[in-house]
Amino acid sequence: MTQTARRGRGGGGAARRAERSAVSFETAKYIERNIPNFEILNEEALEIIEHNAETVLEEIGVNFPDNPGALELWREAGADVQGDRVRIPRGLARKLCETAPSTYTQHARNPARNVEVGGRNLVLAPVYGPPFVRDAAGGRRYATMADFNKFVKLAYMSKWLHHSGGTVCEPTDVPVNKRHLDMLHAHMTLSDKPFMGSVTEPSRAQDSVDMCGVLFGEDFVQQNTVMTSLININSPMTFDDVMMGALEVYAKNNQACIISPFIVGGAMAPVSVAGTLTQVLAEVLAGIAYSQLVRKGAPVIFGAFVTSIDMNSGAPTFGTPEASHITYGAGQLARRLNLPFRSAGSFCGSKLPDAQAAYETSNSLNMGLLSGVNFMLHACGWLEGGLVSSFEKFVMDADQLGTLHHLARGVQMDEDAQALDAIREVGPGGHYLGCAHTQANFKSAFWKSDLLDYKPFETWYDEGARDTQTLAAARVERMLADYRQPEMDPATREALDAFVAQRKAAEPDSFM
Repeated sequence: MTQTARRGRGGGGAARRAERSAVSFETAKYIERNIPNFEILNEEALEIIEHNAETVLEEIGVNFPDNPGALELWREAGADVQGDRVRIPRGLARKLCETAPSTYTQHARNPARNVEVGGRNLVLAPVYGPPFVRDAAGGRRYATMADFNKFVKLAYMSKWLHHSGGTVCEPTDVPVNKRHLDMLHAHMTLSDKPFMGSVTEPSRAQDSVDMCGVLFGEDFVQQNTVMTSLININSPMTFDDVMMGALEVYAKNNQACIISPFIVGGAMAPVSVAGTLTQVLAEVLAGIAYSQLVRKGAPVIFGAFVTSIDMNSGAPTFGTPEASHITYGAGQLARRLNLPFRSAGSFCGSKLPDAQAAYETSNSLNMGLLSGVNFMLHACGWLEGGLVSSFEKFVMDADQLGTLHHLARGVQMDEDAQALDAIREVGPGGHYLGCAHTQANFKSAFWKSDLLDYKPFETWYDEGARDTQTLAAARVERMLADYRQPEMDPATREALDAFVAQRKAAEPDSFM
């Protein structure tokens, strides 16, 4: 579906210039890969990792602290439970994972924006979780609800983003116990793309389900998946009660969860690739198996957030070869389980949207495409190791996501693509600029950035010699100016407003 938001019509050259400079609002369909996945591990290596992961579960076990209900479910399933430690017999977790679906549809309030997660597909979602924001004018500062709303609008207006995401930044000016209500309300009303639910408390996950009941209808929510939410494992091998409580709410209500080890190599996982993959697989097997104990058939994603650590400073590093090796291997392990895979993103450690950010982000995005990722969180806007959501980097990354769409198409081999008629027409010593094949295909033959500068030096200099960050800042302003809120049934909007107001009034504000 293509949808275009235009300014009101005017007269003369000014109107034509405004039309040319307006941001075209289009939403591309989620990526359907026509290229092979890159597989770095051979069969022997995969079998060793799978064997070692089962050994970890059986001999070492995983912790489910402060969660007697989870411990009882594991005990009934046949696990050895001693205190908070759960040791899972070899093969049990893998067997339980078999009931999880290989693909699922996440429904948006606009059915044209539905996404299919799994298989050969790749769904792109924006940055998640930073407490700070950065823009060229104001620099680095704590995020507010106004910033959050702007990011939701930018995601809605970004052609290559398929998903609105979740906590695109942490609105620190809203009480901790109530901000999830405002964030969900923003996703539901300022966009019509699919979104994520809250996971910071089980009660907030339930609020997310209840708000979706208002938006979609309670029966629809119970029969369909309308949220995909992030459940981080407290690596190594600990499943804390808050995250598990949120998982339980979502699984019971047929909503999808990303079961994601939080891997920092050298700190929360071994320094070796094979050792890290063993831990990743053990944690994912235990987490997904538990989701199936809560509700058989609950949709889940095999997640892997992967980074390494700088052994001098202790800071995380991104875009590294080791992270690529782990991500490629994790993708293979996920496919052997017949599960959707989440990893990669616009990862970088840079403090600014500069060359370091570009190198690291490019490495991470391409790795995600080639490793077979099905759901890519943090696909745009990530800065400073995930501490910052950057407005300029958001639109820079969102623009580059177009290259992933085009790369995923693969090489066309139909008669027109073979271009023999063009080669005959031009012959030796000619040029292709005016030939019939070029004239018929030039508009769609090459990907073209909506942001980057391709002009001659003299033109670039005369127009202010603007660098990419400056161009991105102007694009942010233009996109926000061109934003048009998607329509919503007035009764539904009124019911959502009332739900949020009622829940906020039910308890005092808390910033803890």
